[in-house]
Amino acid sequence: MYTYILLPKGYQELIDAWEWYEKIKEGLGDRFREEIDVSLQYILQNPFYFEIKSREFREATTKIFPYLIVYKVVEESKLVLVVSIFHSSRNPTYK
Repeated sequence: MYTYILLPKGYQELIDAWEWYEKIKEGLGDRFREEIDVSLQYILQNPFYFEIKSREFREATTKIFPYLIVYKVVEESKLVLVVSIFHSSRNPTYK
């Protein structure tokens, strides 16, 4: 099975989104984090399931929240590099 590294940009996006959802309703940020965790586990089990969108980066969609997980697979290391946790309504050039 693959492992993942959440790069600094993706980590900051995750924290920002969690804080935003917690301001809306207590516990909603935790629900968001759980959804990201479920999506990451799926990616780790099926890293090549999602198609390449740009260069060598793939995009997985979450089911409940409108986010994309942008990642790259490093096959020789069995590693998934998560570069962005991206809200789907943002300008795609910021991915």
